[in-house]
Amino acid sequence: MKRFDLRHLKNDFCQRLQSILNVELEQGEVGIFLFEVLDFTNVQKSADIVEESGNTLLNSLRFNEVDWTIVVRKETKRVEQ
Repeated sequence: MKRFDLRHLKNDFCQRLQSILNVELEQGEVGIFLFEVLDFTNVQKSADIVEESGNTLLNSLRFNEVDWTIVVRKETKRVEQ
């Protein structure tokens, strides 16, 4: 299990989330992602990214007033770059 803090990216966390899911997590590994919710569409964007990448969203919850946490299990094989 790995934890990734994407809060410093503000609303621009999507590309980094995709990169982590495609390259950094191993198949079967779980990642915990923390990001800021300046706009609630980010919650749906994160769920869409997980679904489109073929992985499993295990949990999605509000961490505090501005932060959101998602837990993802890597299902697809690692993408070689």
